Amino acid sequence: MIYNLDDNLRRSASNFPDKYAYIYKDKSVTYQELNQQIDQLAAGLFAQGVRKGDGVALILDNSPEFIIAYYGILRLGAFAVPINPMFTKGEISYILDNSQAKAVIAHASVESKLSELKEKSRDITCVIYVDGKNQEWAWERLMETSNLDFESPFIDQDDLAVILYTSGTTGKPKGAMLSHRNLASNAESISTLVELHDEDRVVAVLPMFHVFCMTVSLNAPIACGATVIIIPRFSPLDVVRTIREKQGTVFVGVPTMYNFIYQLSEATAEDFSSIRLCISGGASIPIELLQNFQNKFNVMILEGYGLSETSPLVAINPLKGTRKTGSIGLNIPGVKSKVVNEERKELPRGEVGELVVQGPNVMKGYLKMPEATIAALIDGWFYTGDLARMDEEGYIYIVDRKKDIIIVGGYNVYPREVEEVLYQHPFIVEASVVGVPDEGYGEIVKAYVVVRDEQITIEDIIHFCQDKLVKYKLPRQVEFLKELPKNSTGKTLRRKLRQLTEV
Repeated sequence: MIYNLDDNLRRSASNFPDKYAYIYKDKSVTYQELNQQIDQLAAGLFAQGVRKGDGVALILDNSPEFIIAYYGILRLGAFAVPINPMFTKGEISYILDNSQAKAVIAHASVESKLSELKEKSRDITCVIYVDGKNQEWAWERLMETSNLDFESPFIDQDDLAVILYTSGTTGKPKGAMLSHRNLASNAESISTLVELHDEDRVVAVLPMFHVFCMTVSLNAPIACGATVIIIPRFSPLDVVRTIREKQGTVFVGVPTMYNFIYQLSEATAEDFSSIRLCISGGASIPIELLQNFQNKFNVMILEGYGLSETSPLVAINPLKGTRKTGSIGLNIPGVKSKVVNEERKELPRGEVGELVVQGPNVMKGYLKMPEATIAALIDGWFYTGDLARMDEEGYIYIVDRKKDIIIVGGYNVYPREVEEVLYQHPFIVEASVVGVPDEGYGEIVKAYVVVRDEQITIEDIIHFCQDKLVKYKLPRQVEFLKELPKNSTGKTLRRKLRQLTEV
């Protein structure tokens, strides 16, 4: 089978021209209309000099413009570079430089971050602003002046479709290069496993710039003619109200979202009466929360597992058959995984080791990072860095994270990235960061610091970090120590710091 995300959308536009492709607030757009909007966007970008193989950055919240721009970029044979609009100027600058994006489509609210970057960039030729009618190139102007005579180039399934930036242990984000085959095969697998069909209405409230939403709430439903219900940002009350009013059938979220909705006293099972299935990922969902949510709303939650580098889905509990609480389920079709020791030898079932993955969903590599690519992709297997065990029936259980990753509300935070910022503070001598449990977000960032000025306060440190880190990476707790615990080689012992949080 040939995998092509643009072909998937064209097929749905042909098979279901009058069905709603997306619903956004009071606006409903059919697949035929969406296909035309995508043609307009692609033609507009082409007129601005964007060609096959070029990168286009997307700095947008959940919106119709994100879907149109994302698929318009793919129709050109270009690749999309989704960026969190909450990122700081420095974080955005690094991604734009590293990806060499030729164009940027952004919400007008980030203009202050982009104006200076565009002047300094040697790569960016145009910036198109959504809701930015005073700018030279506004979204409306681009769409209105498009020349629809342009022809889409041939797109091979191994062509680059998306570069997703993941936080790196070295402090520099890594650009995971995902092809059409990577993303479209994953979308097909999830559609098959959860029996997605054209009558489904999938709630897209996870950030569209995140691979979880991109595959499960966009690529998969669009490939089978389902409707995407767009919610701009997460609010428990808005989600419940939208599901009830728009009759959503599939809800996709991270454990934090399930927790906040569960805590909503006014929400009832009646609000979720149209939902046939919930999917959870991004982090392990506490067993008690999973069971309580299912009981309160009379729905089923399928827990799965994935990574940016695997497009993202690797495993999920089956819709039909045995669902094992606490497990991330079974491998999806076409994907293999095994648990190995430090010598890369497969371990017997039940033993704990590193989870490694092989399949059509595994990335092409990290952009401009050959050493990181070689370290992650070994003999055709992707090394996840997660510790896991597998039972006799093939169900996988994530035991711990081999790396020191912190997951805040489904977002990955690497301690080194936060520590690099802390070390920029003139009065911080040493710093180390760990994750601590949090009822709302699963984990939050806690910093342990050694300072040379005892007058410095916790508020000073948090304020110092605010314009250098996106909100979810900010330390929410800070503790002062006279010295950090270290081993004989001088390496900070995070294990000891975690023990301090448990005291």
